[in-house]
Amino acid sequence: MTPTRVVAFGGGHGLSASLRALRHCVPGLDLDITAVVTVGDDGGSSGRLRAERGGLPPGDLRQALVALAGDHPATRRSAALFQHRFAAAAGSGGAAGGAAADPLAGHAVGNLLLHGLTELLGDPVVALDHAGAMLGAVGRVLPMSRQPVGIEARVRGADPDRPDEVRTVRGQHQVAVTSGTVESLRLTPAAPAACAEAVTAVRAADWLIFGPGSWYTSVLPHLLVPGLADAIVSSPARRLVTLNLVAEKETLGLSLPDHLDTLRRYLPELKVDMVLADSKAVADPVAVERAAESLGARLVLAPVAVTDGTPRHDPAALGAALVPVLGADR
Repeated sequence: MTPTRVVAFGGGHGLSASLRALRHCVPGLDLDITAVVTVGDDGGSSGRLRAERGGLPPGDLRQALVALAGDHPATRRSAALFQHRFAAAAGSGGAAGGAAADPLAGHAVGNLLLHGLTELLGDPVVALDHAGAMLGAVGRVLPMSRQPVGIEARVRGADPDRPDEVRTVRGQHQVAVTSGTVESLRLTPAAPAACAEAVTAVRAADWLIFGPGSWYTSVLPHLLVPGLADAIVSSPARRLVTLNLVAEKETLGLSLPDHLDTLRRYLPELKVDMVLADSKAVADPVAVERAAESLGARLVLAPVAVTDGTPRHDPAALGAALVPVLGADR
């Protein structure tokens, strides 16, 4: 039997949780996993590398690679190295001034390595494949575009003193931390070229998975890349949306049904087969079920959160919930 080909979209911690969950599916399913990652990050180490040296912001790509890293002790050590972040050197001014006084302060080793591999090999996809081999990755990590993008949002109430004013907020980081209500989202450039390898993976997939993650800055950007959006709509794959456990700062005031409605708003042709949500996070199952049905989807409720009360998905529990979904009709 051929493996089930799964493409997961996102960025940052949400995509990492999804990929770790898919890894937990491996004993029960034979999966061929591809992660397609946003390239709009402009904060922290990624933002510094992007501003100073150009190229794709590596942080979300690094996290996806680490989530898929193999289980051999040597590859686990390599994964830990990828995640190691340099502290400010003694005498460099500490956390506040360390980045300016110490060029390495705040950088993750994996970010520097991915940037170096891209310069050496001349192509970010080749660099990611090479890094994946170094980590024994169980799957492939691809950028949604080979060119970095900007994220802009029209936000109402971004200035608390002017709650009715709508202004443009620029940059992934600023959109993610806005205290206002996002009314519209766009990328710059408006129509970035889709990564060809990502388009090929989407067209050949059995399942496409969206979320969990920051909705406006990690999930929706994929739908704004024309070539990728076309592939998502035309792919014969079934589509699964995993909903967040709580609203993030950028989506405060956005209900779970609203999260699903935004998918249709930015890609009206999108059809979804299943929506997966944590049973305790859904305050109004009827409203979420109706929103899911408006996309053509069936709502599946399962306990997928960690048990310590923090709003984080438990990869093992999420993986257990995904096994019967992804294995359906196999």
